[in-house]
Amino acid sequence: MAGILRGEIRWADLNPTRENEQAGHRPVLILSHDVFNERSGTVVAVALTSQQQRAGFPLTLELTAARLPKRSWIKISQIRTLAIERIGKRLGRALPEEMAQVLEGLYEILGE
Repeated sequence: MAGILRGEIRWADLNPTRENEQAGHRPVLILSHDVFNERSGTVVAVALTSQQQRAGFPLTLELTAARLPKRSWIKISQIRTLAIERIGKRLGRALPEEMAQVLEGLYEILGE
């Protein structure tokens, strides 16, 4: 699939999963750079959920800019590498400020 861009929110098939991993057909936020997405056959993404989250930043971040059908939270701790065949229709796009916050959350979780 051509044209998967960083910052896009797209449907993805996350099955199969184990234990506490986000499962099912759900939106994801694409984190990896456009060139990587085009050349590698994979994307790096984080799962979204429509269930209000008790955990705050850096584990989750509410999306406010994207026009999604439901109120949504980015589950920053649920980062996955996915084959492009798992990626579906585009739903929207995160703002640059939201992308920066997600990356900041990842740095906090992983340590610098």
